[in-house]
Amino acid sequence: MHPNRRAPRRPAVPGPAIAAVAASCAALLALFLLVRGGNDEAQAGQAASVVRQDGGYGNVAAGPQPVTEIDRTFLVKVRQAGLWEIPAGRLAQTNGSSEAVKRAGLHLLDGHSKLDQLVREDAKILGVEIPNEATEEQQGFVRQLEAARGAEFDRIFANILRSSHGKIFATIAEVRAATQNDLIRRHARQANDTVLDHMEVLEDTGLVEGKTFAEVEAAVTPK
Repeated sequence: MHPNRRAPRRPAVPGPAIAAVAASCAALLALFLLVRGGNDEAQAGQAASVVRQDGGYGNVAAGPQPVTEIDRTFLVKVRQAGLWEIPAGRLAQTNGSSEAVKRAGLHLLDGHSKLDQLVREDAKILGVEIPNEATEEQQGFVRQLEAARGAEFDRIFANILRSSHGKIFATIAEVRAATQNDLIRRHARQANDTVLDHMEVLEDTGLVEGKTFAEVEAAVTPK
C-alpha cells in the first residue's frame, strides 16, 4: 500500500449507548402511533354515535358545538309535547268516534314516540336537562280529553291538538333558522316533518274550527 494513502474507514458498529437510544426512539414511535390510532378510533366512534342518534339525516360534524338557550328550550318543548300528545293519541283510540280522529291519534303515537326517543338521546349528548312531566296546561288538556267521549271528544281533540301543533310549528322554524348546532338542525328537521304531518291529519278530520286557526295566527304573529 502506498505510504500516503489512508486505508478505507470501516463502518462504525453501534455501541451499547447508541443501541439504547435507537431502542428508545423505536418505543416512542410505537407509543405515538398507538395513541394516535386510539384517538382516531374514538373520534370515529363519536361521529358514528352522533349520526345514529341523528335519525339518518347525513353526517354530523364531530367535536363540541354551541348549544344556545333557544336550542335548550327547543329540546324541552319537544320532550313536553311527547309527554302529553302520546297519551292523547292513545285516548283517540278509546274515546274517539271518528275513524279520521283515530287515524290522527295513531299518527301522534307514532310520530311523538320517535321524537321522544330522539330528544332523550340528543339531550344526553348535548348535556341538556329535559323534564319528565308535561306542563300544567298540557296535563289539563289530557284531563279534558279523558273526560270526553264520542263526538265531543273528536271536536276537542282536533282543535286542541291542531292549536298546539300550529304554535310549535312556528317555533321549529325559528330554531332551524338560528341554531349553530348540527344535531339541533337535524332534530328540527325531523320535528318539522312530524308536526306538519300531524297538522295535516288533524285538518283531515274536518273538525278544526276557524277560531282555532285565528288563535294560532295571533300566537305566532310577531308583536
